[in-house]
Amino acid sequence: MDYKNFLVEIDDQIAIATFNRPKAMNALSKEVFHEFRDLLICLETNESVRVIILTGSGDKAFVAGADIRELQEMDSAAALAYSALGQDCFSLLENMEKIVIAAVNGFALGGGSELALSCDFIFASEKAKFGLPEVTLGVMPGFAGTQRLPKAVGLRLARELIYTGEMIDAKRAMEIGLVNRVFTPEALISETKKVAKKIIANSYSAILAAKKAVNNGHEIDLDRGCKLERNIFALVFDTKDAKEGITAFLEKRAPKFE
Repeated sequence: MDYKNFLVEIDDQIAIATFNRPKAMNALSKEVFHEFRDLLICLETNESVRVIILTGSGDKAFVAGADIRELQEMDSAAALAYSALGQDCFSLLENMEKIVIAAVNGFALGGGSELALSCDFIFASEKAKFGLPEVTLGVMPGFAGTQRLPKAVGLRLARELIYTGEMIDAKRAMEIGLVNRVFTPEALISETKKVAKKIIANSYSAILAAKKAVNNGHEIDLDRGCKLERNIFALVFDTKDAKEGITAFLEKRAPKFE
């Protein structure tokens, strides 16, 4: 896979996809979005990949946000198309049949935070900064930040962060539940890969079933969510992994999942 704005490394069922526009702080241009969508589709169909780690090149930014130079030229029609493009990419990312971890190594502002929110979970460097500062530019979040952030941190706190445009550090982001773990800059990728390997050691079919239940059940009431869960739970028992995992436990040996 050869891309202008991304570096991609695949090893041992882990793909590390790096946003690679360091001079532009890895900002999200229309070109970047189109490449990103193509990259996600390629990784989705790559059977040798189970976990994807997203990070940014350089030591300053994960993704610093939208490309401001492109925003300057937009009218409402162009902005609508740009928002739809970004939302489509992040929806594709959120619903991939892969596990996606954001390894945030620096600024994750605007679209950068919205990108991270679309991943399964977020690990951060001690140098990471998060925020949705769009209102300070006279605009607002357009890549589903107003929708995903309240679900991640709660409605009142999301309102505060969106309305003030305040930037928060990694420690505060973890305190409010936005970030799962914080590491030193030097350890961020290696520690993220350790977690990826733990995921890979488990049943892939079971993990994807659980992801489907979590993602689809998150938006509905508890009764319907429980019904969804039990239906998916039942289907898992038809898989070879379920039979192997339970048999291995009873035989006191390590399972050999497909």
